[in-house]
Amino acid sequence: MSLITTLARLEAVSTGRARPTATVRHRHLAEHPLVFVPLTTAGEAGAPLGALVGTDRHVPRLLAVPQPRDRDLRFAFLAELADVVLPYVDGFADIVEPAERSETDPETGKRVKVEVELCADAPQLIVPSRAGIDLVRLLGRSMRFRRTAEQDPETPFPAPPRVPLLGRWLTHFGERARVPGSSLLLAMTDVLGRHWATGQSTLEDQHLGSLLAWIAPPEGSSGAEAAQRAELARDASGQLLCPPAGPATDPAFDNKLLAPAIERYDRARTALAAAEDGLEADDRLAALTAAEREIRALVESRTLPTWNAVWQGLDLLRQLPEGTRVEERWTRDRWSFTGHRDRVTAGEPPQPRRDDAVTAANKLATREREQSRLEAQEALDDPLVMASRRLSGEAFAGEVVDVVMTYTETKRPSPRPLITLRTDDTPHLGERVKAYRSLNGKPQTTEFVGYEDGPEPGLLVLRVLDKMGRGKEPEEGSVPEKGDHLCFTLFEHEPRGGAKLPDPEETPWTHGGPPGEEAVPEPADAMTEEDVL
Repeated sequence: MSLITTLARLEAVSTGRARPTATVRHRHLAEHPLVFVPLTTAGEAGAPLGALVGTDRHVPRLLAVPQPRDRDLRFAFLAELADVVLPYVDGFADIVEPAERSETDPETGKRVKVEVELCADAPQLIVPSRAGIDLVRLLGRSMRFRRTAEQDPETPFPAPPRVPLLGRWLTHFGERARVPGSSLLLAMTDVLGRHWATGQSTLEDQHLGSLLAWIAPPEGSSGAEAAQRAELARDASGQLLCPPAGPATDPAFDNKLLAPAIERYDRARTALAAAEDGLEADDRLAALTAAEREIRALVESRTLPTWNAVWQGLDLLRQLPEGTRVEERWTRDRWSFTGHRDRVTAGEPPQPRRDDAVTAANKLATREREQSRLEAQEALDDPLVMASRRLSGEAFAGEVVDVVMTYTETKRPSPRPLITLRTDDTPHLGERVKAYRSLNGKPQTTEFVGYEDGPEPGLLVLRVLDKMGRGKEPEEGSVPEKGDHLCFTLFEHEPRGGAKLPDPEETPWTHGGPPGEEAVPEPADAMTEEDVL
């Protein structure tokens, strides 16, 4: 936790209201995101109980499973979910724009530019909390290997036709959520917690109602009081007034309301199966329908407050201006979406349960690189974030008090101007340490020369090394002028790529080889009694 965040939390405690930790929004928000508020059965991971899903805050789609232990009802739930999610995803797949991408020429081995299609936009899925992201990944894992009756007529418990495809898309959303800065799948608690600091712990911030209570407390109430009510307040029947954001449910709800309702549903279904004539069957069908409606009403009562809270969080986030470099990260999300669309269209198999060594290493390297890029871009976009880096000695800002033009001692002299900067910061500078500033969106490199001798200890000298053109005289605007206020960072604005990894077929035996042997694809999981989906 940075010093700025710590101070913001202390101020939130003293003022009773969350304090901003960012001046701009660092995540992309789609114009029409798909909000998904899931609910699962207690004690059985991944067993869906119901969900609210949709792109219209006023017209959510309610999905419910009256008996979560029934495999057929679970598949019916997943098929309904696919009917909502897949048309939303497909709506972005056909609208494309031309783009260029670097690829390796198989003949020459050189990198060349090729023109390809890039989806003009991408879908965005928003869940209430981090546990919702874990459930999305779990649902994707449990669905993408399922066989349908068309694929295998003899498969036991065949899945509805579109369920495996939904599993592949949910897996992609879940994997992309692990990439820092990605916005394809967002947890509302994480996004709000990135932009506001509350007076409670980060673990308590995962309660969406409590987090919103700190950010926008009711009139005449402090954030701490509102958060306590959101976490603990119950009605006369002992039910929470602000249900948890899911997907887990409150034990009091499970024991007092849900379990009796499911028991009534089971009895009604058993009675309907034992009906001997049409009149009796009609009466028992009506009882079964009433029991099912009761469960749907219970699911809606637990998910609707969270649904409204997610949209309230979206309203708060939209009040912040979007950061300059957010669109760049969203473009990488669009590339990711387009690539997965192409793999699905080409009929490639679903994502494996475990990655091979090269794929896993590439994923890890990508996440490390994107984490470095995200931290740098957030600091460059946001003065408040940059202030935190300045306090830690990773950046410094000041006023240019002198500029001296010097040149390299080569046959073709190049400009190497020296600038003297007055600063109150205390950066971690050493001999020939590189410092960078943003010039027209690109990093300009300078080198620390030393401290200026004189009465002012805050004067330091930097030598400008690049981004000045190819001529003997620097291009206009490429060299700072006296009186300019500049900010330099000791971290690079664009992370460097790592070493190239070998192709999967050339991986040594220590990492899945030996080379030359044909890899045997890992079979899908076998069906078991404990298989929840």
